Amino acid sequence: MSAQARLNRLWYGSRAPAALLPAEWLYGAVGALRRGAYRRGWLGSRRVARPVVVVGNLTVGGAGKTPLVAWLAARLAASGCRPGIATRGYRGSAHRARLVMAGDTAAVVGDEPLLLARRGVGPVAVGRERVAAAELLIASGCDVIVCDDGLQHYALARDVEIAVVDGDRRLGNGHLLPAGPLREPARRLREVDAVVVNGGVAAAGELAMRLVPGEAVRIRDGVRAPLAAFAGRPVHAVAGIANPARYFRMLRGAGIEPIEHPLDDHARIGAAELAFGDDKPVLMTEKDAVKCADLADERHWYVPVDARFDAADEATLLGVVMRSI
Repeated sequence: MSAQARLNRLWYGSRAPAALLPAEWLYGAVGALRRGAYRRGWLGSRRVARPVVVVGNLTVGGAGKTPLVAWLAARLAASGCRPGIATRGYRGSAHRARLVMAGDTAAVVGDEPLLLARRGVGPVAVGRERVAAAELLIASGCDVIVCDDGLQHYALARDVEIAVVDGDRRLGNGHLLPAGPLREPARRLREVDAVVVNGGVAAAGELAMRLVPGEAVRIRDGVRAPLAAFAGRPVHAVAGIANPARYFRMLRGAGIEPIEHPLDDHARIGAAELAFGDDKPVLMTEKDAVKCADLADERHWYVPVDARFDAADEATLLGVVMRSI
């Protein structure tokens, strides 16, 4: 079992160990001092020349932020805006802010930025300094910046905050790091402009999002096939995301029999991770697929997902964003 899997079992499946509570207290105290320093102006929070929408979460790991960012950028573009997406580029080697090109590699720019760039929903910039990434997008003609992650990156001032919650796992055991999965206290959700719940059951005041799978895409040549083409037979299912069980459940919902291969979130994928010793099809997430172009053959496919809302929640979320920007 990987270190991430052990932590997930601890954070989402049990009470916090008493031995970790002092470390949690220290983490919380440092975080509170940092947030207070930004609120009081002791640490600088810089405002760029265009509106900024931050899509983030409170927990370590993904909760569905990237599909929501793609959805929001597409809706903003449809309304006449010119959105750009700023992100850190986690696990990419790029340090300075730079635009992401479709021909880049995940090793340089990160897997999620490359996914978004290849989706074509708008210019994407990576940078450990989110302010520099946002300014690069503005210089490229963008008139609204959507940040993929960055709820805790207070150096960049924002006009809208959207928090995404995994509807299956919610906030785990409710404790801060390292005793639990929270990067900030749960009460932080009361400060954001909208709370979007990915799957599960949304509570009062929350907006319900679901992820809908599209056709499978063969990595090698882009050929598409309906998921029904894989139904009724076992396939290898690879998921290097924060909650692999959600991906496997989605495949089972399409009548597919997944042989589950969960990986750590943002895992680096090599030939060993795809060597299963047979000729069964391999279905992976889109985030994993951007790291596998040089490894893929006719067996390897990915299943893209798109964010969806009902009409009322979509209107509410877009209203919150458009009024603020």
